[in-house]
Amino acid sequence: MFRNQYDTDVTTWSPAGRLFQVEYAMEAVKQGSAAIGLRSKTHVVLACVNKANSELSSHQKKIFKVDDHIGVAIAGLTADGRVLSRYMRSECINHSFNYESPLPVGRLVVQLADKAQVCTQRSWKRPFGVGLLVGGLDESGAHLYYNCPSGNYFEYQAFAIGSRSQAAKTYLERRFENFTDSSREDLIRDALIATRETLQGEKLRSSICTISVLGVGEPFHILDQETVQKLIDTFELVAEEEGPNAEPDADAGEGVAPDQGDVPDQSAAADQGVAPMDL
Repeated sequence: MFRNQYDTDVTTWSPAGRLFQVEYAMEAVKQGSAAIGLRSKTHVVLACVNKANSELSSHQKKIFKVDDHIGVAIAGLTADGRVLSRYMRSECINHSFNYESPLPVGRLVVQLADKAQVCTQRSWKRPFGVGLLVGGLDESGAHLYYNCPSGNYFEYQAFAIGSRSQAAKTYLERRFENFTDSSREDLIRDALIATRETLQGEKLRSSICTISVLGVGEPFHILDQETVQKLIDTFELVAEEEGPNAEPDADAGEGVAPDQGDVPDQSAAADQGVAPMDL
């Protein structure tokens, strides 16, 4: 059996210039449940999919409050996400105690990226197997960052990470030009629709998703299940009203309908081999 001799140590480079341990950590993010973030000029919305590994267990928390002006959604190893969110919370408290002002979001993200990067250059450590979507609001406006296990960080208008996140990215790419001027309700609606795209045909319910909101005059908080379910029901009614109008167009192209029905089955079959690992 082939054995990769360059992945036993995080500090060992392959001849191609790769660190396999870091790539394995990034793969753990792809295997985790989906997390989605959107921002406008005044608001940031974070959403995630909560699925339990067993019918006998509860789901694990995927969205954490860091401060009144910062929240984080994770995809990957939940244990690593809890450790990093606790570190971020401590940094915010220390800054507020020393300077009597909220910690800027960009500075916190840089500190988080530096902490993750150190784990890629120490032989006695391993990279954090979790990706974080950090949403925050400070004097310069609303921000949404993605922190990678490699230590890289990027700012986005909207982004999605985790399992089957490409479907959500496709939807967000079509809509992201409108996000800057979107209202709070529109951002929540787009977040729920993007979350639904990652479910591959499964019905969206408040029990399997979590939505958090942060905005001007509105501290970071997680919406309760009843509110989320009302929003889902409202958007599904809109979709049903639009459905009959789209039927004549669908009938016009008779050769397209059979092919579209086969796509969800193929995607579901491809995901059957993924092992749930507390992601």
